Amino acid sequence: MLSEKLVDALNEQMKNEFYSAYLYMALSGYFESEDLPGIASWMRIQAMEELTHGEKFFNFICEAGGRTDLRGFDKPENQFASPLSAFEFSIKHEQFVTRSINELMDLAKAEQNHAVQIFLQWFVTEQVEEEASFGLILKKLERIGDDGNGLLRLDDELGQRVFVPPAAG
Repeated sequence: MLSEKLVDALNEQMKNEFYSAYLYMALSGYFESEDLPGIASWMRIQAMEELTHGEKFFNFICEAGGRTDLRGFDKPENQFASPLSAFEFSIKHEQFVTRSINELMDLAKAEQNHAVQIFLQWFVTEQVEEEASFGLILKKLERIGDDGNGLLRLDDELGQRVFVPPAAG
């Protein structure tokens, strides 16, 4: 059974996950406009991942007897000074998502709701991976600097990413 407070917090996190998908589609559009199709593709795949995360929250809320509440969100940022600034923005967003998941876990612990804690553990682990992934790309972009050839190599590298749906459960 979910408390009203937990249902509200789970719905808010579901919104954050769906917003992340929307944000990464906007970033994909930015990279397309910069003629970096590999990075644009990487961002589209990131958006697909975030959609699956939102669906996990949707399904969990339903299965746990809560009521889903699909909430609106603001238009995402899609203008950046450089690919580096786009990834600096992105990692800050992932850090926000990590904080919000941690706060949700804290609430589940305070309410001693073990089912929610178990459900959230996957997201806690996933956020470590998300921040590491964005952080690595950010470090590569910092090293590349103004080297156009380096940026094109990174574009080719990131374009190799393939969407792999997360395991069920």
